[in-house]
Amino acid sequence: MIKSLTRFIFILSALILTSACSLVYDKHVQWQTVKPEVFPVLYATGFAPISMQKSTHETQRMLMAIKASKIAAYAELAEQVYGQQVSGKVTMADLLIEDQQLTASIQGIIRGAKVVKSYPVGDVYTTELELNFEDVYNIYQANQHRKEIKEVTHF
Repeated sequence: MIKSLTRFIFILSALILTSACSLVYDKHVQWQTVKPEVFPVLYATGFAPISMQKSTHETQRMLMAIKASKIAAYAELAEQVYGQQVSGKVTMADLLIEDQQLTASIQGIIRGAKVVKSYPVGDVYTTELELNFEDVYNIYQANQHRKEIKEVTHF
């Protein structure tokens, strides 16, 4: 009698657990893309000296300065988007500062930036960039869909 009662409770528990699990997995989730209400626009400017570029040819120095100013502008955009990691270190001995170090680094991917202007000013080449987050949103929409639950249907 006790064996049959134990067996009955075990079978009943197993049925309840499997039916509860099926309620969790028997559904269809429909997703809907979420679009932000506003898109910020960021601007960055990069500078590079022309005469200090390492080349004997004037044209090549100009091309190198153009590239360097563009990279500097992208670095400024990355600072605005991702922030800048700053770390410092101070060494002391006998309550006197012996050494001070401060480092900064930036890491990130910038997609969708456009060159607004690129021009020389005296011996410095300048590049101005624009990053419209609506363009960034559209790029990411083409590759990865940001979603939220639109509807859940249980079976």
